[in-house]
Amino acid sequence: MKARIKWVEEVMFVGESGSGHSVVIDGPPEHGGRNLGVRPMELLLQGLGGCTAFDVLMILNKARQSVSDCVVEIEARRAETEPKVFTHIHIHFIISGSGVSEKHVQRAIQLSAEKYCSASIMLGQVAEITHDFEVQET
Repeated sequence: MKARIKWVEEVMFVGESGSGHSVVIDGPPEHGGRNLGVRPMELLLQGLGGCTAFDVLMILNKARQSVSDCVVEIEARRAETEPKVFTHIHIHFIISGSGVSEKHVQRAIQLSAEKYCSASIMLGQVAEITHDFEVQET
């Protein structure tokens, strides 16, 4: 796996993935940015959310659950002093579908957190990660 970060100006960069996709990374004006892109730590949380959502949907699909939507909301707290690492991350899943089993959703989240999601397992070495979910009938 590879990535490339190219400086644009001030504190703005373009991140390029090995698979050929790009994202703008920028800071707030008080740090010399123009607020035109995602912050690096926000990008880390988005990566975590994408990783665990991917796992959960794959697991639910294998369990033949009829999922029509999946939203992952993440809130994180950071340390007060440098390095301002994440200290607590809470992941809330909103799974929508027809007849989706809460038992299957809970198991899928557990498997993602404990076995499959590399981002979650890696960040869990530094931060306490908690999960909850809701199932909405469609």
